[in-house]
Amino acid sequence: PRDSARLLHVRKSAIDDRIVRDLPGLLRPGDLLVLNDTRVIPAQLRGVRPARAEGGSAKPVVVDATLIKRLDPSRWRALARPAKRLKAGDRLRFGASSNVRLAGALDATVESKGDDGSVVLAFDFSGAELDRAVNETGVPPLPPYIARKRPLRPEDQADYQTVYAKTAGSVAAPTAGLHFTDDLFAALAARDVERIEVTLHV
Repeated sequence: PRDSARLLHVRKSAIDDRIVRDLPGLLRPGDLLVLNDTRVIPAQLRGVRPARAEGGSAKPVVVDATLIKRLDPSRWRALARPAKRLKAGDRLRFGASSNVRLAGALDATVESKGDDGSVVLAFDFSGAELDRAVNETGVPPLPPYIARKRPLRPEDQADYQTVYAKTAGSVAAPTAGLHFTDDLFAALAARDVERIEVTLHV
């Protein structure tokens, strides 16, 4: 349960182990909670780099890309694996399982490579059309400490999102906010704890 996470309460005279559900009793009327209302997009894409016609691998290469920063309406910086198997000019087909473009596939060109495993991807779609294609093709970019332990589950789309998420744009959740629930907000409101929202894409 979201609000059963551990919470460390630090005071001048003592340190107490609590859980998030205890928060209303730790705050005073008039205190203000500032919440980040960013919404995580399904920024993890899987696809293929088709076999190169000349001077390259005769086999397609499976590529995982995590979108990390939008550069303009059609271009994203992404972390790619295996980045060493990619070069500028390569075509990538996300949402495709072979060399054949499938319905709903999302195509991009590797525009450039960085030394840190990042690539700049120039997508065939732009703006709202690209956003829709990413939403249909991608999955939530779970943190490595979760993704290494188990495969993606259908409920991850909702679980890796705050209950107050509104403005799409993050590629990672503001994780402290994951522990809030509607019941916890009701208890905070009853305590006259105020709240305000800001948008900071992660």
